[in-house]
Amino acid sequence: METLANLESFVKSAETSSFSEAARRMALTPAAVSRNVAMLERNLGVRLFQRSTRKLVLTEAGERFLQSIGGNLDALQAAIADASSGASEPAGVLKVSLSPTFGVTHILPLLPELLRRYPLIRPEWHFENRPVDLVAEGYDVAIGGGFDLAPGIVARTLAPAHIVAVASPAYMAERTPPTDPAGLSHFDGVVMRSLRTGRIRHWTMRDAAGAEMMATLAETIVVNDPAAMREAARLGLGVAMLAVPDVLPELENGSLVRLLPHWYSDAGAISLYYASRMLLPAKTRAFVDLVAEAFKRDRLAERFAGSLG
Repeated sequence: METLANLESFVKSAETSSFSEAARRMALTPAAVSRNVAMLERNLGVRLFQRSTRKLVLTEAGERFLQSIGGNLDALQAAIADASSGASEPAGVLKVSLSPTFGVTHILPLLPELLRRYPLIRPEWHFENRPVDLVAEGYDVAIGGGFDLAPGIVARTLAPAHIVAVASPAYMAERTPPTDPAGLSHFDGVVMRSLRTGRIRHWTMRDAAGAEMMATLAETIVVNDPAAMREAARLGLGVAMLAVPDVLPELENGSLVRLLPHWYSDAGAISLYYASRMLLPAKTRAFVDLVAEAFKRDRLAERFAGSLG
């Protein structure tokens, strides 16, 4: 059974959102409070706090445990039993951040299977074009690329993020395809202005032999969303540089064609991001495993690879 020190350390830390302030109120050192909370988490088998250098935030299990305590120290042991009994079954709100185009196309279709397997999970999925702060904003998982790996954040690579040049068959019908990336400058361009920097992104492309060449599209049409770029290209308005996952259905059904099939840009990787491998909540583990299983089953890493032409 838990010692009173471990439980009081948890309650004070939750009340103050700080190990240091809890330590001051309990006349202990911050290290002692942190150690007490870590021991409580280990014994319960659940993570009670998400930790970052800037903030201490209760997890859903932590909030439930604190509510069970209800300020009554006589009820602490009953609360421990309640938290421990629910640690293994995936349940609760699953807050996920996904880019809109990729998330709707490739992850949202997994939701029926997730809910069939784990009916106690309640999805709260945010479709947004920005890297989120998992700990400060209370996300269980994020899927995307370009996230800062703060201490304790795990990145599990799913597939490459390769950028390719695409256009509609109608747009290319009476045009001569380019022979290299420099030739893209002669076509109408559908480009995106970054929400973060305010700049228009242009890409350097490479081929299998390692040669590199700048691909500078004309700024004929400017939008701020990859889905809008894809639709503009599909409508025959010009050439767009887009991530393979964002245009894979269109490339496979022929509504878009890939120009320069041996050239691509490498934008890094598409990864699953979540906080810590230790005491990972069952709902988070269930989601991570389901996504990884789907990527393997559908060979998405291979199909997303623009390097394969």
